[in-house]
Amino acid sequence: MSRLRSRPSLVATLVAVVLAVSACGGSQDQSSSGAAPAAPPVDVRAPAPAAGQAEGGTGQGGSGATGQDSGSRSSGDSAKVEVRQADRSIVYTGEMEVRVKDVTVAAEKAKQIVAAAGGRVDSEQSTSYGREGRSSIVFKIPPDRYQAVVAQLGKDLGVRESLSLGTEDVSQQIADVDSRIKSSKSALEQVRKFMAKAKTIGQVLEVEREISTREGDLESLQARQRTLAAQTALGTLTLRLVHVTRPAPAPPKPKPAPPNFLSGLKAGWHALASTTRIALTVFGALLPWLVVLGVLWVAYVAVRRRVPSFLPGPGAARRPVPDAPEEPEEPEAARER
Repeated sequence: MSRLRSRPSLVATLVAVVLAVSACGGSQDQSSSGAAPAAPPVDVRAPAPAAGQAEGGTGQGGSGATGQDSGSRSSGDSAKVEVRQADRSIVYTGEMEVRVKDVTVAAEKAKQIVAAAGGRVDSEQSTSYGREGRSSIVFKIPPDRYQAVVAQLGKDLGVRESLSLGTEDVSQQIADVDSRIKSSKSALEQVRKFMAKAKTIGQVLEVEREISTREGDLESLQARQRTLAAQTALGTLTLRLVHVTRPAPAPPKPKPAPPNFLSGLKAGWHALASTTRIALTVFGALLPWLVVLGVLWVAYVAVRRRVPSFLPGPGAARRPVPDAPEEPEEPEAARER
């Protein structure tokens, strides 16, 4: 009977502890996420009458003496506030394209520049076809040297065609993950303590199942923490080197000379030559037709000569026959005689 009572009490205690630890972890997550925003710390340096005014601009972080002096401040007083930039976790990413004369030489020079700054090559891919060559290199560069390395690469390698840079502040994410890892470890330690108190197989299995779940969550958070640490430790720059052989520019046309006798003679000669060339071209095109027409004409003339001349032509039948001439009449005096 005591065993039956001990198992429910152990399970209830285990559940209560897990819920309590989870609630503590959630409150720590909320506090960490609330502390992570980008508001930098404020250093207030002002005389006593204006200390209350400085406290009103910084929130509830003032001291007790500052709160007492706030009642005696005047609206016309001003305080000097110095804002100090807090440590940030920034992820740097960028892409740059450079046109170079030799892709291989430029790639080796880029590697030397990045290595001198403490960076490394993460991946590289090169292609070549025809007169064009391309190379894409992904560099990992320390954040404090990132801007200087990007400027040096764009200046020393060749002609910079394009540049795209971006930053992301992950300070809040890192603080949130760190807080969750701390809470998860604390909860896992509390659950493991119940393993020694388990008296039955069911209790052992239940505790092991809870431990397995907690360990999986912890490993996931730790992997996320490592990823963020790797991203903030080194910035990423994708460098594309391009070589394109462009045709040589055409030479400038010479300026025309002022017109004179020689230029006019040359222009007339060119016009005569062009006209003669055109006439010869037309004559060459008509010559075959002229030859054929000439042969046909010769044949026609030869046939006409062989036809007998006594045969009436087509126009002889229609020629009118002339009438006989009429005799003149005698005068009347001659008749009377």
